[in-house]
Amino acid sequence: MKKLLFIFLAARPKTLSAGIVPVWLGCMVVHRFGLPWDGRLALFTLASALCLQIACNIFNDAIDCDKKADTSERQGPVRMTASGRLSSRAVHAIALAFLAAACVPAVPLIELRGWPIVAIGALSMFFAYGYTGGPWPLAYKGLGEAFVILFFGVAAVAGTVFVQIGWQEEFARVYLAALMVGVQCGMLSSVMIEVNNIRDRKEDAKTGKRTLAVRLGDARARGLALSFVVATYVTLPQLSRILPGISLNWGWLPLLAAAGFLLAKINRTPADVRMNAVLGLAAFHLLLYAATLTFV
Repeated sequence: MKKLLFIFLAARPKTLSAGIVPVWLGCMVVHRFGLPWDGRLALFTLASALCLQIACNIFNDAIDCDKKADTSERQGPVRMTASGRLSSRAVHAIALAFLAAACVPAVPLIELRGWPIVAIGALSMFFAYGYTGGPWPLAYKGLGEAFVILFFGVAAVAGTVFVQIGWQEEFARVYLAALMVGVQCGMLSSVMIEVNNIRDRKEDAKTGKRTLAVRLGDARARGLALSFVVATYVTLPQLSRILPGISLNWGWLPLLAAAGFLLAKINRTPADVRMNAVLGLAAFHLLLYAATLTFV
């Protein structure tokens, strides 16, 4: 039972909204254009996406320990490998199991839409490991945020739309809207990455993990996180022009209030264990953004 709890913690449940929201928003885009969407296909897409994200998180847990990037100075949640709760070999095996599990719900998607799903899936599986592993780990090169915007934003939202409606020329406007929603979703997901990296900046600098927070320094890294949030809201009027049914009315006030609170916390919270609460707030803000875009 304890091992199941350790696996659950290694999956980093606070961050899983980054895997849920893009699928949700892809279906929302399809619905906004008055096109039918298939709940069964959405569940298959969601299951595969979550398995890929969990695999990525669990690989990260083991690989950071193997590279000695997790030290006694760590301010984030306890890592399962570095703390000795699970062995590196076991954690790698669990991550591989989740990669394999991601393939199962992808089978009907491949049968329906063919090679583009294979291509998206193969790249996603490669980078689930390559985010922290392999000869050129993205997270160690300062490319974590770009990866999240591309894969947990644009590719995930547009990929969900593709699963639902396929590709036809008359759907070009649908994909344009999906692209903009994907970029916004990816930026808000990247806020979580940046909050993590700001918190861990000093430790990462000592262990050779050259995240953007390490490269930019504390103040500029916070500025980058703030810019992700601000850019999302600055582009909302443009999105409302191409996504049917979006009304920028009083219903957006709770989301704007949450965004303002998040901005203040990012700007003022010291880069220590207190940043963990900001991570939870960023995850909640992403979910609230998706709910507002869907229902208001």
